[in-house]
Amino acid sequence: MADFYQSGVITTLHRLEPNRVGSNSTRRLERELRAYSEARPVALVLPCLISELKGPGLKVIIDTLRAVRYLKQIVVSVTGTEDPDDFERIRIAFDGVRTVDGRPPTILWDTGPRVQSLYSNLREEGLDPGGQGKGRNTWLGYGYVLATNSSRVIAVHDCDIRTYDREFLARLCYPTANPNLNYEFAKGYYGRVTDRLHGRVTRLFVGPLLKAMKAVLGSIPLLDYLDSFRYPLAGECSMTTEQARMNRIPGDWGLEVGMLVEVFRNCSPKRICQIELADNYDHRHQELSENDSSRGLHRMVSDIASSLIRNLASYGVEFDAGFLNTLTSAYLRTAQDAIASYDDDAALNGLVFDRHEEEVAVEVFLRALRAAGLGFVRDPFGTPPIPNWNRVTSALPGFLEELREAVDADATTVGSG
Repeated sequence: MADFYQSGVITTLHRLEPNRVGSNSTRRLERELRAYSEARPVALVLPCLISELKGPGLKVIIDTLRAVRYLKQIVVSVTGTEDPDDFERIRIAFDGVRTVDGRPPTILWDTGPRVQSLYSNLREEGLDPGGQGKGRNTWLGYGYVLATNSSRVIAVHDCDIRTYDREFLARLCYPTANPNLNYEFAKGYYGRVTDRLHGRVTRLFVGPLLKAMKAVLGSIPLLDYLDSFRYPLAGECSMTTEQARMNRIPGDWGLEVGMLVEVFRNCSPKRICQIELADNYDHRHQELSENDSSRGLHRMVSDIASSLIRNLASYGVEFDAGFLNTLTSAYLRTAQDAIASYDDDAALNGLVFDRHEEEVAVEVFLRALRAAGLGFVRDPFGTPPIPNWNRVTSALPGFLEELREAVDADATTVGSG
Protein backbone atom coordinates (compact mmCIF):
# COMPACT_ATOMS: atom_id res chain seq x y z
CA MET A 1 0.00 0.00 0.00
CA ALA A 2 1.25 3.46 -0.88
CA ASP A 3 1.53 6.28 1.62
CA PHE A 4 -1.33 8.74 1.97
CA TYR A 5 0.76 11.73 3.08
CA GLN A 6 -0.23 15.15 1.72
CA SER A 7 2.63 17.62 1.36
CA GLY A 8 3.32 20.76 -0.63
CA VAL A 9 0.79 23.19 -2.04
CA ILE A 10 -1.12 20.84 -4.38
CA THR A 11 -3.26 17.77 -3.72
CA THR A 12 -1.70 14.32 -4.14
CA LEU A 13 -4.01 11.51 -5.25
CA HIS A 14 -2.44 8.21 -4.19
CA ARG A 15 -2.67 4.65 -5.37
CA LEU A 16 -3.97 3.17 -2.13
CA GLU A 17 -5.02 -0.28 -3.29
CA PRO A 18 -3.36 -2.91 -5.47
CA ASN A 19 -5.22 -2.07 -8.67
CA ARG A 20 -4.48 -4.30 -11.60
CA VAL A 21 -5.77 -4.60 -15.15
CA GLY A 22 -9.10 -6.41 -15.00
CA SER A 23 -9.54 -5.72 -11.30
CA ASN A 24 -12.77 -4.36 -9.88
CA SER A 25 -11.06 -1.01 -9.28
CA THR A 26 -9.93 -0.63 -12.89
CA ARG A 27 -13.38 -1.58 -14.16
CA ARG A 28 -14.93 0.90 -11.74
CA LEU A 29 -12.73 3.74 -13.00
CA GLU A 30 -13.54 2.94 -16.62
CA ARG A 31 -17.27 2.65 -15.90
CA GLU A 32 -17.27 6.05 -14.21
CA LEU A 33 -15.24 7.59 -17.02
CA ARG A 34 -17.80 6.36 -19.56
CA ALA A 35 -20.51 8.09 -17.53
CA TYR A 36 -18.51 11.31 -17.14
CA SER A 37 -17.69 11.36 -20.85
CA GLU A 38 -21.26 12.42 -21.59
CA ALA A 39 -20.60 15.83 -19.99
CA ARG A 40 -16.79 15.95 -20.13
CA PRO A 41 -15.60 14.05 -23.23
CA VAL A 42 -11.93 13.06 -23.08
CA ALA A 43 -9.38 13.30 -25.89
CA LEU A 44 -6.10 11.38 -25.75
CA VAL A 45 -3.18 13.11 -27.50
CA LEU A 46 -0.18 10.92 -28.33
CA PRO A 47 2.96 12.80 -29.49
CA CYS A 48 4.78 10.11 -31.45
CA LEU A 49 8.18 9.90 -33.10
CA ILE A 50 8.14 7.73 -36.20
CA SER A 51 11.10 5.81 -34.75
CA GLU A 52 8.85 4.61 -31.92
CA LEU A 53 7.15 2.26 -34.39
CA LYS A 54 10.18 0.01 -33.91
CA GLY A 55 10.14 0.13 -30.12
CA PRO A 56 8.25 -2.16 -27.73
CA GLY A 57 6.41 0.63 -25.93
CA LEU A 58 4.14 1.78 -28.75
CA LYS A 59 2.94 -1.78 -29.45
CA VAL A 60 1.95 -2.19 -25.79
CA ILE A 61 0.06 1.12 -25.89
CA ILE A 62 -1.80 0.24 -29.10
CA ASP A 63 -2.78 -3.21 -27.81
CA THR A 64 -4.07 -1.64 -24.59
CA LEU A 65 -6.06 1.09 -26.35
CA ARG A 66 -7.94 -1.51 -28.38
CA ALA A 67 -9.78 -2.44 -25.16
CA VAL A 68 -10.50 1.16 -23.99
CA ARG A 69 -14.04 2.42 -24.62
CA TYR A 70 -14.46 5.84 -22.98
CA LEU A 71 -12.27 8.15 -25.10
CA LYS A 72 -14.09 10.62 -27.33
CA GLN A 73 -11.00 11.29 -29.45
CA ILE A 74 -7.62 9.68 -29.99
CA VAL A 75 -5.16 12.01 -31.72
CA VAL A 76 -1.75 10.67 -32.78
CA SER A 77 0.62 13.51 -33.66
CA VAL A 78 3.49 12.08 -35.71
CA THR A 79 6.85 13.74 -36.30
CA GLY A 80 10.30 12.73 -37.50
CA THR A 81 9.51 11.80 -41.09
CA GLU A 82 8.66 13.41 -44.42
CA ASP A 83 7.88 10.05 -46.06
CA PRO A 84 4.15 9.46 -46.79
CA ASP A 85 4.75 5.74 -46.40
CA ASP A 86 5.76 6.29 -42.76
CA PHE A 87 2.54 8.20 -42.17
CA GLU A 88 0.60 5.28 -43.59
CA ARG A 89 2.53 2.80 -41.44
CA ILE A 90 1.43 4.66 -38.30
CA ARG A 91 -2.19 4.56 -39.46
CA ILE A 92 -1.96 0.82 -40.09
CA ALA A 93 -0.31 0.25 -36.69
CA PHE A 94 -3.33 1.79 -34.94
CA ASP A 95 -5.79 -0.43 -36.78
CA GLY A 96 -8.42 -1.75 -34.38
CA VAL A 97 -8.18 1.16 -31.94
CA ARG A 98 -11.53 2.93 -31.62
CA THR A 99 -13.11 5.79 -29.69
CA VAL A 100 -16.28 5.45 -27.64
CA ASP A 101 -18.16 6.37 -30.84
CA GLY A 102 -16.39 3.69 -32.86
CA ARG A 103 -14.14 6.09 -34.80
CA PRO A 104 -10.48 5.33 -35.58
CA PRO A 105 -7.70 7.58 -34.26
CA THR A 106 -6.91 10.81 -36.06
CA ILE A 107 -3.33 10.83 -37.34
CA LEU A 108 -1.63 14.24 -37.60
CA TRP A 109 1.44 14.59 -39.82
CA ASP A 110 3.54 17.29 -38.15
CA THR A 111 6.23 17.18 -40.84
CA GLY A 112 3.86 16.75 -43.78
CA PRO A 113 3.58 19.43 -46.49
CA ARG A 114 0.10 20.63 -45.54
CA VAL A 115 0.93 21.21 -41.89
CA GLN A 116 4.29 22.72 -42.85
CA SER A 117 2.44 25.22 -45.02
CA LEU A 118 0.34 26.20 -42.00
CA TYR A 119 3.52 26.67 -39.97
CA SER A 120 4.79 29.03 -42.69
CA ASN A 121 1.60 31.09 -42.34
CA LEU A 122 2.22 31.37 -38.61
CA ARG A 123 5.80 32.53 -39.11
CA GLU A 124 4.62 35.21 -41.55
CA GLU A 125 2.47 36.57 -38.70
CA GLY A 126 5.45 36.56 -36.33
CA LEU A 127 4.23 33.44 -34.50
CA ASP A 128 7.01 30.86 -34.52
CA PRO A 129 5.79 27.29 -33.85
CA GLY A 130 9.37 26.16 -33.23
CA GLY A 131 11.19 23.20 -34.71
CA GLN A 132 10.52 19.48 -34.70
CA GLY A 133 10.14 17.97 -31.27
CA LYS A 134 7.73 16.79 -28.61
CA GLY A 135 6.74 20.35 -27.70
CA ARG A 136 5.45 21.30 -31.16
CA ASN A 137 4.03 17.83 -31.66
CA THR A 138 2.00 18.07 -28.46
CA TRP A 139 0.90 21.64 -29.25
CA LEU A 140 -0.34 20.50 -32.67
CA GLY A 141 -2.39 17.72 -31.09
CA TYR A 142 -3.98 20.19 -28.68
CA GLY A 143 -4.80 22.45 -31.59
CA TYR A 144 -6.63 19.71 -33.47
CA VAL A 145 -8.71 18.84 -30.39
CA LEU A 146 -9.61 22.52 -30.01
CA ALA A 147 -10.45 22.74 -33.71
CA THR A 148 -12.99 19.93 -33.49
CA ASN A 149 -14.59 21.30 -30.28
CA SER A 150 -15.61 17.73 -29.41
CA SER A 151 -13.79 17.21 -26.09
CA ARG A 152 -13.55 19.04 -22.80
CA VAL A 153 -10.54 17.20 -21.33
CA ILE A 154 -7.19 16.34 -22.92
CA ALA A 155 -4.87 13.62 -21.64
CA VAL A 156 -1.36 13.24 -23.02
CA HIS A 157 1.40 10.70 -22.50
CA ASP A 158 4.56 9.48 -24.22
CA CYS A 159 4.60 6.63 -26.74
CA ASP A 160 7.55 4.66 -25.35
CA ILE A 161 5.97 3.39 -22.10
CA ARG A 162 6.76 -0.29 -21.61
CA THR A 163 4.63 -0.69 -18.45
CA TYR A 164 1.43 0.80 -19.89
CA ASP A 165 -1.98 -0.65 -19.00
CA ARG A 166 -5.64 0.37 -18.77
CA GLU A 167 -5.38 1.39 -15.14
CA PHE A 168 -2.54 3.78 -15.99
CA LEU A 169 -4.68 5.62 -18.55
CA ALA A 170 -7.85 5.60 -16.46
CA ARG A 171 -6.09 7.12 -13.47
CA LEU A 172 -4.51 9.78 -15.68
CA CYS A 173 -7.89 10.87 -17.07
CA TYR A 174 -9.97 10.58 -13.90
CA PRO A 175 -9.12 13.77 -11.92
CA THR A 176 -9.97 16.14 -14.77
CA ALA A 177 -12.80 14.09 -16.29
CA ASN A 178 -14.70 13.71 -13.02
CA PRO A 179 -16.78 16.91 -12.67
CA ASN A 180 -17.17 16.30 -8.94
CA LEU A 181 -13.41 16.66 -8.38
CA ASN A 182 -13.16 19.81 -10.50
CA TYR A 183 -9.42 19.68 -11.23
CA GLU A 184 -8.17 21.62 -14.25
CA PHE A 185 -4.74 20.00 -14.41
CA ALA A 186 -3.41 16.64 -13.20
CA LYS A 187 0.22 15.53 -13.36
CA GLY A 188 1.15 11.85 -13.23
CA TYR A 189 3.88 10.37 -11.04
CA TYR A 190 5.29 6.88 -10.38
CA GLY A 191 8.38 4.99 -9.29
CA ARG A 192 11.32 4.38 -11.65
CA VAL A 193 13.10 1.24 -10.45
CA THR A 194 14.34 -2.01 -12.02
CA ASP A 195 17.42 -3.61 -10.54
CA ARG A 196 18.60 -0.03 -9.95
CA LEU A 197 17.21 3.48 -9.51
CA HIS A 198 16.37 5.39 -12.69
CA GLY A 199 15.15 8.95 -13.25
CA ARG A 200 18.57 10.58 -12.88
CA VAL A 201 17.51 14.01 -14.10
CA THR A 202 14.73 14.17 -11.52
CA ARG A 203 16.75 12.59 -8.67
CA LEU A 204 20.07 14.31 -9.25
CA PHE A 205 19.18 17.57 -10.96
CA VAL A 206 15.65 18.94 -10.67
CA GLY A 207 15.06 17.90 -7.06
CA PRO A 208 18.42 19.11 -5.73
CA LEU A 209 18.29 22.28 -7.84
CA LEU A 210 14.88 23.27 -6.48
CA LYS A 211 16.11 22.68 -2.93
CA ALA A 212 19.27 24.69 -3.63
CA MET A 213 17.22 27.55 -5.08
CA LYS A 214 14.97 27.58 -2.02
CA ALA A 215 18.02 27.59 0.27
CA VAL A 216 19.55 30.54 -1.60
CA LEU A 217 16.38 32.53 -2.36
CA GLY A 218 14.10 31.61 0.50
CA SER A 219 10.43 30.76 0.09
CA ILE A 220 9.10 31.74 -3.33
CA PRO A 221 5.60 30.54 -4.29
CA LEU A 222 6.74 29.22 -7.67
CA LEU A 223 9.54 27.16 -6.11
CA ASP A 224 7.26 25.82 -3.37
CA TYR A 225 4.80 24.78 -6.06
CA LEU A 226 7.38 23.07 -8.30
CA ASP A 227 8.91 21.30 -5.32
CA SER A 228 5.48 19.85 -4.48
CA PHE A 229 5.57 17.55 -7.52
CA ARG A 230 7.01 14.10 -6.92
CA TYR A 231 7.96 13.63 -10.56
CA PRO A 232 7.92 17.03 -12.30
CA LEU A 233 9.45 15.61 -15.49
CA ALA A 234 6.74 13.00 -16.03
CA GLY A 235 5.39 13.17 -19.58
CA GLU A 236 1.88 12.25 -18.46
CA CYS A 237 -0.78 14.85 -17.63
CA SER A 238 -4.41 15.68 -18.24
CA MET A 239 -6.09 19.07 -18.37
CA THR A 240 -9.21 20.92 -19.42
CA THR A 241 -9.31 22.30 -22.95
CA GLU A 242 -9.33 25.80 -21.42
CA GLN A 243 -5.87 25.12 -19.96
CA ALA A 244 -4.67 23.69 -23.29
CA ARG A 245 -5.86 26.84 -25.04
CA MET A 246 -4.14 29.35 -22.74
CA ASN A 247 -0.84 27.65 -21.83
CA ARG A 248 2.31 28.33 -23.82
CA ILE A 249 4.39 25.23 -24.57
CA PRO A 250 8.19 25.20 -24.72
CA GLY A 251 9.47 23.48 -27.82
CA ASP A 252 12.53 21.87 -26.22
CA TRP A 253 13.28 19.56 -23.25
CA GLY A 254 12.01 22.29 -20.95
CA LEU A 255 8.50 21.24 -21.98
CA GLU A 256 7.45 19.55 -18.72
CA VAL A 257 8.78 22.22 -16.35
CA GLY A 258 7.60 25.01 -18.65
CA MET A 259 4.11 23.52 -18.72
CA LEU A 260 4.00 23.35 -14.92
CA VAL A 261 4.97 27.03 -14.72
CA GLU A 262 2.26 27.97 -17.22
CA VAL A 263 -0.34 26.08 -15.18
CA PHE A 264 0.89 27.89 -12.06
CA ARG A 265 0.27 31.23 -13.81
CA ASN A 266 -3.14 30.33 -15.17
CA CYS A 267 -4.73 28.08 -12.58
CA SER A 268 -5.49 28.09 -8.85
CA PRO A 269 -3.42 25.55 -6.87
CA LYS A 270 -6.72 24.12 -5.59
CA ARG A 271 -7.46 23.05 -9.17
CA ILE A 272 -4.09 21.31 -9.64
CA CYS A 273 -3.22 17.80 -8.47
CA GLN A 274 -0.71 15.03 -9.00
CA ILE A 275 -1.83 11.43 -9.28
CA GLU A 276 0.04 8.19 -8.76
CA LEU A 277 -0.36 6.20 -11.98
CA ALA A 278 1.53 2.97 -11.26
CA ASP A 279 3.82 1.19 -8.83
CA ASN A 280 6.62 1.31 -11.37
CA TYR A 281 7.25 2.82 -14.79
CA ASP A 282 9.69 1.97 -17.54
CA HIS A 283 10.39 3.60 -20.88
CA ARG A 284 13.29 4.31 -23.23
CA HIS A 285 16.32 5.52 -21.29
CA GLN A 286 18.44 8.42 -22.56
CA GLU A 287 22.23 8.29 -22.53
CA LEU A 288 24.14 10.80 -20.41
CA SER A 289 26.13 12.22 -23.37
CA GLU A 290 28.87 13.45 -21.06
CA ASN A 291 30.94 15.22 -23.72
CA ASP A 292 28.19 16.48 -26.03
CA SER A 293 25.83 19.13 -24.69
CA SER A 294 23.56 18.83 -27.76
CA ARG A 295 22.39 15.30 -27.00
CA GLY A 296 20.98 13.00 -24.33
CA LEU A 297 20.54 13.94 -20.70
CA HIS A 298 23.17 16.66 -21.09
CA ARG A 299 20.92 18.51 -23.54
CA MET A 300 17.83 17.78 -21.47
CA VAL A 301 19.34 19.31 -18.33
CA SER A 302 20.51 22.38 -20.25
CA ASP A 303 16.99 23.03 -21.55
CA ILE A 304 15.38 22.41 -18.15
CA ALA A 305 17.84 24.70 -16.39
CA SER A 306 17.26 27.45 -18.96
CA SER A 307 13.50 27.14 -18.53
CA LEU A 308 13.72 27.31 -14.73
CA ILE A 309 16.07 30.29 -14.74
CA ARG A 310 14.04 32.31 -17.24
CA ASN A 311 10.78 31.59 -15.46
CA LEU A 312 12.23 32.61 -12.09
CA ALA A 313 13.57 35.78 -13.65
CA SER A 314 10.03 36.58 -14.83
CA TYR A 315 9.05 36.56 -11.14
CA GLY A 316 11.73 39.10 -10.25
CA VAL A 317 14.72 36.89 -9.33
CA GLU A 318 17.95 38.54 -10.47
CA PHE A 319 20.55 36.27 -12.07
CA ASP A 320 24.10 37.58 -12.36
CA ALA A 321 27.53 35.96 -12.24
CA GLY A 322 27.76 36.21 -8.44
CA PHE A 323 24.37 34.66 -7.87
CA LEU A 324 25.15 31.91 -10.38
CA ASN A 325 28.32 30.99 -8.47
CA THR A 326 26.33 30.74 -5.23
CA LEU A 327 23.58 28.69 -6.87
CA THR A 328 25.91 26.21 -8.55
CA SER A 329 27.82 25.68 -5.31
CA ALA A 330 24.57 25.09 -3.40
CA TYR A 331 23.33 22.72 -6.12
CA LEU A 332 26.54 20.68 -6.06
CA ARG A 333 26.42 20.15 -2.31
CA THR A 334 22.70 19.31 -2.37
CA ALA A 335 23.15 16.84 -5.23
CA GLN A 336 26.08 15.16 -3.49
CA ASP A 337 23.98 14.75 -0.35
CA ALA A 338 21.22 13.24 -2.50
CA ILE A 339 23.65 10.67 -3.91
CA ALA A 340 24.51 9.54 -0.39
CA SER A 341 20.81 9.15 0.45
CA TYR A 342 20.09 7.17 -2.72
CA ASP A 343 23.11 4.97 -2.07
CA ASP A 344 21.70 4.04 1.34
CA ASP A 345 18.23 3.46 -0.13
CA ALA A 346 19.65 1.17 -2.82
CA ALA A 347 21.66 -0.78 -0.23
CA LEU A 348 18.59 -1.42 1.92
CA ASN A 349 16.60 -2.66 -1.09
CA GLY A 350 19.40 -4.73 -2.65
CA LEU A 351 19.66 -2.57 -5.78
CA VAL A 352 22.65 -1.96 -8.00
CA PHE A 353 24.12 1.48 -7.31
CA ASP A 354 27.20 2.84 -9.06
CA ARG A 355 28.21 5.84 -7.00
CA HIS A 356 30.88 6.87 -9.50
CA GLU A 357 28.32 7.02 -12.31
CA GLU A 358 26.05 9.13 -10.13
CA GLU A 359 28.91 11.54 -9.34
CA VAL A 360 29.78 11.80 -13.03
CA ALA A 361 26.15 12.61 -13.85
CA VAL A 362 26.10 15.40 -11.24
CA GLU A 363 29.31 16.85 -12.69
CA VAL A 364 27.73 16.89 -16.16
CA PHE A 365 24.54 18.44 -14.79
CA LEU A 366 26.59 21.07 -12.96
CA ARG A 367 28.30 22.11 -16.21
CA ALA A 368 24.93 22.26 -17.95
CA LEU A 369 23.48 24.41 -15.16
CA ARG A 370 26.38 26.84 -15.31
CA ALA A 371 26.18 27.05 -19.11
CA ALA A 372 22.44 27.71 -18.92
CA GLY A 373 22.99 30.47 -16.34
CA LEU A 374 25.69 32.16 -18.44
CA GLY A 375 23.46 31.81 -21.50
CA PHE A 376 20.73 33.67 -19.65
CA VAL A 377 23.12 36.47 -18.67
CA ARG A 378 24.07 36.87 -22.35
CA ASP A 379 20.52 36.56 -23.65
CA PRO A 380 17.76 36.89 -21.02
CA PHE A 381 14.98 36.02 -23.46
CA GLY A 382 16.37 33.01 -25.29
CA THR A 383 14.10 30.92 -27.48
CA PRO A 384 10.48 31.89 -26.82
CA PRO A 385 7.86 29.20 -26.17
CA ILE A 386 5.34 28.31 -28.83
CA PRO A 387 2.49 30.87 -28.82
CA ASN A 388 -0.62 29.67 -27.02
CA TRP A 389 -3.74 28.89 -29.02
CA ASN A 390 -5.55 31.99 -27.77
CA ARG A 391 -2.93 34.17 -29.44
CA VAL A 392 -2.89 32.09 -32.63
CA THR A 393 -6.64 32.33 -33.08
CA SER A 394 -6.55 36.04 -32.31
CA ALA A 395 -3.98 36.66 -35.05
CA LEU A 396 -5.43 34.13 -37.51
CA PRO A 397 -9.12 33.50 -36.68
CA GLY A 398 -9.46 30.80 -39.33
CA PHE A 399 -6.31 28.89 -38.44
CA LEU A 400 -7.92 26.06 -36.45
CA GLU A 401 -10.37 25.34 -39.25
CA GLU A 402 -7.48 25.32 -41.73
CA LEU A 403 -5.66 22.86 -39.48
CA ARG A 404 -8.69 20.59 -39.37
CA GLU A 405 -9.02 20.72 -43.16
CA ALA A 406 -5.32 19.90 -43.60
CA VAL A 407 -5.56 16.90 -41.28
CA ASP A 408 -8.68 15.64 -43.03
CA ALA A 409 -6.99 16.06 -46.42
CA ASP A 410 -3.95 14.09 -45.25
CA ALA A 411 -6.23 11.33 -44.01
CA THR A 412 -7.93 10.95 -47.40
CA THR A 413 -4.92 11.33 -49.71
CA VAL A 414 -1.76 10.04 -48.03
CA GLY A 415 -1.18 6.42 -48.89
CA SER A 416 -4.24 6.27 -51.14
CA GLY A 417 -2.51 5.82 -54.39
